[in-house]
Amino acid sequence: MDIKELSKRALEIREKYAINETKKYGRAWNNSDIMQGFVGDVGDLAKLVMMKEGIREGENVDEKIGHELADCLWCVLVLSEKYGVDVEKFFTATMDEIENKINEI
Repeated sequence: MDIKELSKRALEIREKYAINETKKYGRAWNNSDIMQGFVGDVGDLAKLVMMKEGIREGENVDEKIGHELADCLWCVLVLSEKYGVDVEKFFTATMDEIENKINEI
């Protein structure tokens, strides 16, 4: 899948979440709620990295890291679509900027 297909899939899943959130809570998550969920996912990822590095204990760490990275990517894709940001364009431009800075060192 390319980034556009990943984004489309992420939004399809987001729409399903919105239906369930509305049934359960009376409203769908807004962008701020999604961002807060993302922060939680990043926190979970940080704990798993600590497990991977041997400073926390846990099981199935590689599988769990894969899951959390996918959760984080999902949030990034959803938020980029919600805010109308062409994440592919900005990713490419940012990597070019970083590479240019590295090359100047």
